[in-house]
Amino acid sequence: MSVREAFKHGDAEQWSVARISALSVQEIRQLLANAERLNEPALAERCRDALRGSLSSHRATKSKSGVRTKARHLIARIKAFEARGVYLQDARTSWSGIRKADGKVVMALWADGVETVGGACRYLLWAPNLDGSRPWSDKAAGKERLDHCKLAIELGGAEGLLVYGVGLITHLPEDKAHAIHGVDAETVLTFQVEQIGEEFWAKWGKKATVGN
Repeated sequence: MSVREAFKHGDAEQWSVARISALSVQEIRQLLANAERLNEPALAERCRDALRGSLSSHRATKSKSGVRTKARHLIARIKAFEARGVYLQDARTSWSGIRKADGKVVMALWADGVETVGGACRYLLWAPNLDGSRPWSDKAAGKERLDHCKLAIELGGAEGLLVYGVGLITHLPEDKAHAIHGVDAETVLTFQVEQIGEEFWAKWGKKATVGN
């Protein structure tokens, strides 16, 4: 049962901090959106506390391991795309584009959103806006990302640029961030795009299924 369905048919008080903390960041954000929509302030606050703890732990783990602290040359997102031969449809809001030279899809990925599963990496590129959980998906840039996900599947893959910055608990970084430091100019990912239900995931590295 999904977070959305469980909350619809259950009691908000059943969602303890421990239970919420066991969810993924995306699931906690969805639960938070549902709690706010259904006017459950206590549950919403527990979600915010869990998000703060989850994000702090996530950052601390990455900082300790050094996985995403090796970016030494950060440049503006627009310049990073142009360096790959891509000119964005909307320089202010677009997070993906198509290279005219070969038709390849190039996408910007928020570095802190990359997950490691079974030795492989994955990133949630797009998911539907269920109960107001992902408003960005319904905006022009979100719809553009969805089109590019579908195209990348047809083409057999895409390229990715890692964006570094400080996110906000209540917003997707593609929509709004506290600060965007820039794109790692020295790293270009090559990944496959896979559709799982209504979601689209990027995956690369060791062979693994995105749906885990």
